[in-house]
Amino acid sequence: MSDTQQRLDAAFSLQRQAFAANPMPSVAQRQAWLRELAQQLKAQRQALVTAISTDFGHRSADETLLAELLPSLMGIRDARRRLKGWMKPSRRHVGLAFQPASAKVMYQPLGVVGIIVPWNYPLFLAIGPLTGALAAGNRVMLKLSESTPATGQLLKQMLAQIFPQDLVCVVLGEVEVGMAFSRLPFDHLLFTGATGIGKQVMRAAAEHLTPVTLELGGKSPAIVSRDVPLADAAQRLAFGKTLNAGQTCVAPDYVLVPRERLDGLVEALRHTVQGFYPEPTRNRDSTHIINQRQRRRLQHYVDDAIGKGAQAIVLQPQGQDGQMPLTLLLDVDDSMQVMQEEIFGPLLPVLPYDTLEQALGWINQRPRPLALYFFGYDKHEQRQVLERTHSGGVCINDTLQHVAVDDLPFGGIGPSGMGHYHGREGFLTFSKAKSVLIKPRLNTARLIYPPYGKTLQRLIQWLFIR
Repeated sequence: MSDTQQRLDAAFSLQRQAFAANPMPSVAQRQAWLRELAQQLKAQRQALVTAISTDFGHRSADETLLAELLPSLMGIRDARRRLKGWMKPSRRHVGLAFQPASAKVMYQPLGVVGIIVPWNYPLFLAIGPLTGALAAGNRVMLKLSESTPATGQLLKQMLAQIFPQDLVCVVLGEVEVGMAFSRLPFDHLLFTGATGIGKQVMRAAAEHLTPVTLELGGKSPAIVSRDVPLADAAQRLAFGKTLNAGQTCVAPDYVLVPRERLDGLVEALRHTVQGFYPEPTRNRDSTHIINQRQRRRLQHYVDDAIGKGAQAIVLQPQGQDGQMPLTLLLDVDDSMQVMQEEIFGPLLPVLPYDTLEQALGWINQRPRPLALYFFGYDKHEQRQVLERTHSGGVCINDTLQHVAVDDLPFGGIGPSGMGHYHGREGFLTFSKAKSVLIKPRLNTARLIYPPYGKTLQRLIQWLFIR
C-alpha cells in the first residue's frame, strides 16, 4: 500500500470513528457548523479573491465575489434557515390492513462523504456540496484540484481553523491522489468534472458500492427564438459565455438561431461584448484561461474548425497574455472537435435553424446536456422547449442563474451527470431517508399468522385482495 493510500485511509478512519461517536448531530450543532463556515468565508474574502486570481493567472475579483463567494454564502444561509424543517421526520400514511400503527420517514446522516472539487470554481464547488453534507450531519473529506494549488492551500488552512480533521478534512495532491481518494469506502461520493474522469471515479466507487453524484457538464445548447429582441438575447448569452472566460460547466456551448437572424445576432453579440470589455488590452474584468494546456486545447478547436471550413469571428481584440477573446464560429458541422467536445472556454458556435421543431430535433439527437437555454417570450414555445427536451436544468430568457437559486436542485441527466444537490435536494442526497413503522402493544398482525386457512384469514383476503 502506498504512503498516499495509507494517509487517506488514516484520515478516513478518523472521520468514521468520530461519526460513530456522534451519529445524529443536533440541529443546533449543524447550524453552528454552518455559521462558523459563513463567518470564515467572510473573514477570508480578500485572501480568497487573491488565491483564486493567482491560480488563474488573473481572475476578475468581481467574478469571484459574484460567482463564488455570494452563492456560497446564500446557500449556507438558506440551509441554516430551513434545516430544522428538513430534519423533521415526515409522517406517512398507514393503510387499514396494517392498523393500528404509525409510520414516518426520518432523515439520518450517511456517515463520511467524499467531495471531489474541480478547478473552474474551486470555492463554490467545494462550499456548495460541503454545506449540504454538513447540514445533513455528515463528516466530510474534500479533494481539491491540483490545478488550483493556491486556493487549495488556503481552503485547507481556513477550514482547519474552524473544523477538526475528524469533521472536515481537505486533501491536496495530483491525479494519483484523486484516484486513491475515489477508492475510499465513502458513504457517498460527489464528483464534479469531466465526463471521462467521472467514469473512472464511478468505477472506483463501484468497488465498495459507494453511491455517487456526478456533475459532468456536456454541451449545453441555447435557442434564440424569432420574436425575442436580439439585444436582450445577446446580453444574456454573452454574460453566460464570458463569465470566468467561459470556463463554466453550464456555459452556453452552442447557439441555435433562426437563419434570417444569424447576422443580426452576430452583430448584437459583438456590440455587447465590446460594451462589457471596452479596453481588452488592459481590462481587469476579463478572466484568464487557467493554464497553457487549456489555452492550447481551445486554440486547437479553433484551428480544427477553420481547417474544416468554419468561419471564426473574433468579437474583440486580443487582450493580455492568458486572456482569450470571445470567438464565434459559423458554418460548423459535426466533423469538428468543437462540436464533439465540451468547449469550456470562450468559443461559441452559432448554427442556423428554420423551425423550432428542427432546433429541438437537433438537440434531442445529441447527448442530454447539463443546461438548456431558451430566449423567447412566447408561452407556447417555452412550453414546447420544456416538454420536448431533457436537460439537467433550464433557464428561460437567461443563462447560468438557475445554478445560484438555493431552492432549485442542481444536477445532470445521462451523460451530463446523475443525482442532485443544492437546497433540500442536497440535504436529501447526503441523508438516508429511513422508513420507520411503529406498532403498539396490541398485535393485530397475529390474525394472519399460521396455521393458514382459518375463517378470519379468508375474510381478510376477501376484503383486501378481491
